[in-house]
Amino acid sequence: MRVGGKYFARMEAKDGSFGFDFEAIYDVVKNQEELSYTMGDGRVATTTFESQEGLTKVTTIFDAEDQNPVAMQEQGWQAILNNFKAYAEKSK
Repeated sequence: MRVGGKYFARMEAKDGSFGFDFEAIYDVVKNQEELSYTMGDGRVATTTFESQEGLTKVTTIFDAEDQNPVAMQEQGWQAILNNFKAYAEKSK
């Protein structure tokens, strides 16, 4: 990861019923502190990592798109964070 670098991922529902390509350009890369990127449609997402009593609080703030309800988008972002948490804890 580097400022100006490109991120690309294919997102798929577990049952294969839905999927989409996700692309973004990194705007901020601060090791163990912050990642910020601009998506292809101009929306921005910022994720911060904050140490709290020996644990790490991960927070993502994002510009919502206008095709789906904000609550649905929040659930999607939360699911991504939950999967990241499970992966990180399993990798200890």
